Amino acid sequence: MSIFRTKDIDAMIGAHAAGEGLKKVLGAMDLVLLGIGAIIGTGIFVLTGTGALTAGPSLVLSFLLAGLACGFAALCYAEFASTIPVSGSIYTYAYSTLGELVAWIIGWDLILEYGLATSAVSVGWSGYCQSLLAGFGIKLPQILTAAPGAIPGVTTIANLPAALIMLAITFILSRGMRESAKLNNVMVAIKLSVVILFIAVGVWHVKPENWQPFMPFGTSGMMNAAAIVFFAFIGFDAVTSAAEEVKNPKRDLPIGIIGSLAACTVLYVIVSLIMTGIVPFQKFAGVDHPVSLALQYAGQNWVAGFIDLGAIIGMTTVILVMAYGQSRILFAMSRDGLLPKKLSSIHPRYDTPYFTTWTVGVVFSTIAALVPLNVLAELINIGTLAAFTLISIAVLILRKTRPDLPRGFRCPGAPVVPVLSAGMCLFLMLFLQAFTWLAFLIWMAAGLLVYFGYARRNSNLHPGN
Repeated sequence: MSIFRTKDIDAMIGAHAAGEGLKKVLGAMDLVLLGIGAIIGTGIFVLTGTGALTAGPSLVLSFLLAGLACGFAALCYAEFASTIPVSGSIYTYAYSTLGELVAWIIGWDLILEYGLATSAVSVGWSGYCQSLLAGFGIKLPQILTAAPGAIPGVTTIANLPAALIMLAITFILSRGMRESAKLNNVMVAIKLSVVILFIAVGVWHVKPENWQPFMPFGTSGMMNAAAIVFFAFIGFDAVTSAAEEVKNPKRDLPIGIIGSLAACTVLYVIVSLIMTGIVPFQKFAGVDHPVSLALQYAGQNWVAGFIDLGAIIGMTTVILVMAYGQSRILFAMSRDGLLPKKLSSIHPRYDTPYFTTWTVGVVFSTIAALVPLNVLAELINIGTLAAFTLISIAVLILRKTRPDLPRGFRCPGAPVVPVLSAGMCLFLMLFLQAFTWLAFLIWMAAGLLVYFGYARRNSNLHPGN
């Protein structure tokens, strides 16, 4: 059936080897820092407080569980990325194994994940930026500080700082990936220094009695928090969207994916343990800067100021990497004929998908200005979990259908690890709210209408095209 037609893997690999497509400028360390840049941001600087209210001190177990689920998925990603090193991430992998319709569903899903992630992190960035400016006595007009309805009892029409940072990042990305990677590397170094500073100072202010009771809301509270803080790990998959711009993808992509996820998991566990050891978890209610609050609570206000600055820089890198991933997904889908060809045009001077980058920037800066953070976070989680489930299944299918393909990295423990990956992702999805599921199903239904109304007949694989 035409909806299950697949792309020719050998042709894609051959085109990459011949140097076709985007310019190859990234190495292994660039990818590790790209991954860390995407992962450490709103998750550690904002959602740790939300997770602590749901799980208490057992938040550390929530991070471990979410990190384990992502770890299994990362191994599946690494095998695909080293085998099919072309732009498009799991959309491209699915197109070559599960067929066009499944690839479209995943691509449509990734548009939701990456796009809303940039919007969500922009909102978190805005909160820390306003906090930092307030420290210097600078306050924006309240009506322009949050999305409509985001602050109960307060009239607001738009989150202006969130929209502006998104547009600024779009400008940087549109000018070239080499320049964007250099900026990302510098900002990642700064935010890692800030996280290490928090650990070095905060560990001396931990009071073990704050860890009692360790699991105040039982196992269900810990699981609910895992479903929430899963958002904190989203981003390592954006590394795979850079595949076409990597010098040695078979070696460097697995290093970038697994290395960045492992480093961030360790940091998350340590930070959450120290944070809940300094501050009784109940005091995180209504707080959008929990990490700096912990140091303020410990009387280390000067360090808390550095944390605020580090959070701003940290979230800037997340916006950069996720917006980058979003533009490359749209670029790949357009190049395959599933979206208008204009989205896969490359700028003659900057060698970037210029039009696509600005389309992403304008659309999702508008969403950042108008939609509250709590609504965005859960929608991102369900989209990502669904995508991880499908890619875990696709690894097993490719092992059966194309065992002859050279693989730079093989997922260990197959088929057990891919099955565990899919199972854990589905399990975490059960803990998301009914509203989130409804919104996700509506988005998917809209995607199917676009596929059967436009994408299927305009596909490069459609007879006559």
